[in-house]
Amino acid sequence: MFFVFLHMTKIKLSFLFILFVGVLHAQDVGLPLDLRQHNLTDSNSEILNPAFSVNYGNTHSLGLWTRWQWQTVDADPTTFFLNYTGKLNNSSAIGAGFFQHNTDIYLNTGGVLNYAYQFGLGDRASLTVGVNVYGYQQEFSGNTFEGDPQIELQFFGTTDDFILQMAPGIQFTYDGLNIGFTSENLFDYNFEDKKAHTANDEKIYLGTASYAIPVALGASDSTSVVRPMLYVKSIPGYDTQVGLSAVLATDKFWAQAGYNSFYGVAVGGGGRIMKRFSIGGVVEFGTDSDLKGKDPTFELITAFDFGKYASRKRVKPFKGKEEEEKIEEIVATDKAVETLSKAEALAMKREAKAREKAQRKLRRDSLALAKKESAIAEAEMRDALKRKSDSIDRARQRQEIAAVQIAEQKRKDSIAEAKRSQELAAAQRITDSIQAAKEKERILQLAQQTEEVKPMAGEKYEEVIGEDGLQPGYYLIANVFGTKRYLDAFKADMAKKGLQAKSFLRSKNNLNYVYLGRYDTMGEARKARDSGLNGKYPEKTWIYRVRPE
Repeated sequence: MFFVFLHMTKIKLSFLFILFVGVLHAQDVGLPLDLRQHNLTDSNSEILNPAFSVNYGNTHSLGLWTRWQWQTVDADPTTFFLNYTGKLNNSSAIGAGFFQHNTDIYLNTGGVLNYAYQFGLGDRASLTVGVNVYGYQQEFSGNTFEGDPQIELQFFGTTDDFILQMAPGIQFTYDGLNIGFTSENLFDYNFEDKKAHTANDEKIYLGTASYAIPVALGASDSTSVVRPMLYVKSIPGYDTQVGLSAVLATDKFWAQAGYNSFYGVAVGGGGRIMKRFSIGGVVEFGTDSDLKGKDPTFELITAFDFGKYASRKRVKPFKGKEEEEKIEEIVATDKAVETLSKAEALAMKREAKAREKAQRKLRRDSLALAKKESAIAEAEMRDALKRKSDSIDRARQRQEIAAVQIAEQKRKDSIAEAKRSQELAAAQRITDSIQAAKEKERILQLAQQTEEVKPMAGEKYEEVIGEDGLQPGYYLIANVFGTKRYLDAFKADMAKKGLQAKSFLRSKNNLNYVYLGRYDTMGEARKARDSGLNGKYPEKTWIYRVRPE
């Protein structure tokens, strides 16, 4: 499999790409352009955040991570990452690697350099900063599209750009708590275009929060850890991804599970050989309705640690001198027993006097408390009688007020009824007038919709009867798409120009028609087309008529 990916990096393809689509991939899910590295929790995680490279306990490590998006090796998007990580000392680490990333539109092939440094903030806290520097060649991935031959298409050529990209990251640690933040493309430069590769609103940001919980799976195990992690990833043009993952890492194996709001549920695990060679995999199942019908995604994760192994210190049991001190303590306790028996009689006598004194005080306090409770009961009885009398007076006042309110309400109801009758009569007159106007307008529209239209010479015009429940009329068509991704992009572009573009899906050819207006007559539609919507949209448009059934 390794040689398959190396062979793919040598292939340079040039294909015609279509932005205006009646497309073969009309129902494909739009795939984000990020690295899709959210499942990397134990090995190779410096590609998730460059500051993570100082987390490894080993001084030198080689890792391989491969992701087959939606299973098919040769057709679907894949990611390949081969890297080396080395610790310079306890506070800093470096790394280098080779990667290939297929976004389903672009194929990015190149290398990455990593550096991270940790600043101590006392015995329990630290702050780590790191950076990944990517240099890669970007070319079209070679996916082909099949368009409608009756639709005029705009073609684009291939690209072969070299891009330099910097991804800084930071991590704050307090005991087992880790909070990190990074951006995959905060700084980038396209040497072919001689300008920044992405705009300020096209940056990818990732925030993580995790907590390492030590666990013991055996009597002598003190190195295992459970690490739950919550992350939030912002990708331009897509919904923010929210995910939760957890990994159990030991000297012999690791296991993980997670969930991503876009890619779905992931489970995986692997084993360790002689605490140095790790190999395992992850399977991810899409749960979103847009991913219905997609095969699972597979990831292969391997790592080989060939530096000095640094494991945690184990707690040693009591033995030797500590056991002798414990025996001496028991002997000293036995010697004290005899001394305590001589003082026992005196202590019991003092204790009896103290109990008798406490009982006398308790009797006095009980009498005082009984007198106090009797006085409180008498006061409460007087208050209860007064509250009852006040309650009777308030009830009599409420009855008098209620009688006055009932009389006033009857008077108001009579006035309101007369007013309501007048309003209903006026409303009925207005309704009749509106119905008459609507009937007149309906007759006029029916006459307009049944008019016979003869297309002018060279005029692009199409006419259908009862198209999928559309309102009869003349639609000014600006574009036709087969892929929702491009349809949404075109609508967004129209919105920036101040145009409210709408669309409908025609079931006959499964294409989305984008229109800028609907008109009752052919004359109105031609006027809007010829004037370019009064200069707002000078591009080519054509008329699509829907006649009533």
